[in-house]
Amino acid sequence: MAGLLAALATRIQAGFDTVAPGADPVLRPSGQAGADFQANGALPLAKRTGQAPAEIAAKVVAAADLEGVATAEVHPKGFINLTVEPAFLVAQLAAAAADPRLGVDVVDDPWTIVVDYSAPNVAKELHAGHVRTTIVGDALCRLAGFAGHHVIRENHIGDWGTPFGMLIEHLIDMGEEVGARELSVGDLDGFYRQARAAFDASDELKDRARRRVVLLQSGDPETLRLWRILVDESMRYFSEVYRRLGVLLTPEDVVGESFYNDMLPGVVNELESLGLLVDSEGARCVFPPGFTGRDGEPLPLIVQKSDGGYGYATTDLAAIRDRFGRLGADRALYVVGAPQRQHFSMCFAVGREAGWIPEGAEAVHVAIGNMLGPDGKIFRSRAGEAVKLIELVDEAVARASAAVLAKNPSLGDAESTAVAQAVGVGALKYADLSTDRAREYVFDWDRMLAFEGNTAPYLQYAVVRIRSIFRRGGIDPSSFGAGRVPVSVDEPAERALAQRLLAFGSAIASALETWSPHKLCTYLFELAGEFTSFFENCPVLRAPSQEVRDSRLELCAHTAAVLAQGLELLGIDAPERM
Repeated sequence: MAGLLAALATRIQAGFDTVAPGADPVLRPSGQAGADFQANGALPLAKRTGQAPAEIAAKVVAAADLEGVATAEVHPKGFINLTVEPAFLVAQLAAAAADPRLGVDVVDDPWTIVVDYSAPNVAKELHAGHVRTTIVGDALCRLAGFAGHHVIRENHIGDWGTPFGMLIEHLIDMGEEVGARELSVGDLDGFYRQARAAFDASDELKDRARRRVVLLQSGDPETLRLWRILVDESMRYFSEVYRRLGVLLTPEDVVGESFYNDMLPGVVNELESLGLLVDSEGARCVFPPGFTGRDGEPLPLIVQKSDGGYGYATTDLAAIRDRFGRLGADRALYVVGAPQRQHFSMCFAVGREAGWIPEGAEAVHVAIGNMLGPDGKIFRSRAGEAVKLIELVDEAVARASAAVLAKNPSLGDAESTAVAQAVGVGALKYADLSTDRAREYVFDWDRMLAFEGNTAPYLQYAVVRIRSIFRRGGIDPSSFGAGRVPVSVDEPAERALAQRLLAFGSAIASALETWSPHKLCTYLFELAGEFTSFFENCPVLRAPSQEVRDSRLELCAHTAAVLAQGLELLGIDAPERM
């Protein structure tokens, strides 16, 4: 509806500018029966000028060029109710259908957007705690890229620090080939637990591990070679998980903690030269204004520890400086758990104080709520352990396979396997994406795999049902869609569906405005519901005439295209059959 709203907004704004230059009216869907939109703005002008709101609204309507676009009715309280002319609505719909982007405009002023998401640790499993950040981050990359922004994906993996002394020594003890094989097949948790158990049980290993950390940090070639084995084999496994989950991350997107290691002294030196560093109990800190502890005392962001080492804050500051400096980011998104809110707020505040975040640019913590189990606690296995992400994918596909087989046992093996993958992974993703990202949600297999309600299977099935209309009628679907056939909107359900289709661009813009994919999910669910109403009230294959049938088939094709494109922007496939 972006084009439709824009056309109406331009005319209404022109009317207000004629009556009262500088006015800022609001145009939104109307709650009044028979009207499509409502323009507000007369009431504040009435308070300022002393005129009656309805009188001002009438002058605005007279000054606005609405002929052929919409009819206007002035409410006694000064609201302007607008009803779009059918011919204008049809023209807007035809233009959107003929557009390969389905009427979604490319942004006028594209940003460079760096998106930090997923961020597993080397030699540790991708588990259920990574599900939400990985899925939401991926959807935001897809949405921003489709809108026309330049998107840079960064997987900020944990690949540096003191644990690697222990891990490298364990790799040596078990043998490089054995260790590499264990990591590459996905037994990362087993490798890490073995390393930790050996470390805790042996003072000799503790000494070796400490020496190995020194060698790693000093750039010893042999130590770096062993470290690279840990990183590469872990990434090989992570990449397979990402492929199964259908996300965009690749090894080329990895910018781990090690990347910033050489930058850390420069961060400290620059903060010191700016006069921002304060010595506090032997550590070097920045005290960004506005952050206090429970005791009311200022909170420090520790940049260099008392032993001279660096922590996560220093690395995050280096990343801020790099992303807004070298990469030229206009927006840097940190798709990270909500409990990290204060940490990132403090880092961003220091980044602004240091001048690393330029005027007009913004660092955003895209806060992610926890995924909970049925008991309302953090989602874990029955044994109380973190659930592997790949195990969630496997179970989602297995459950979807059973559901698809029950619904359509005639599918062949190959098609059934592909459909189960699309439905299972789609269900897993959509359950997450359809929830406000900052809120916690309860993981529920039955709900997410249901073919009814606001779920991926429901939306996927809506696309399948539309495509089946063409199959049942023996109609070539390539003859419809893309504005090939004139559409009429004489019936209320046709009109409502047409208007909802034109709101696709607005839904994408709204999702990006607050970095909230659930807003697109809501739109797609509402569109599917609007189509159901249309299908129930407006016979397609049994339409009263060939002309009406073709018009409705064109609406069907356009709806399927928008639903499929919307699902793709969420990283979800729409199969041909289910």
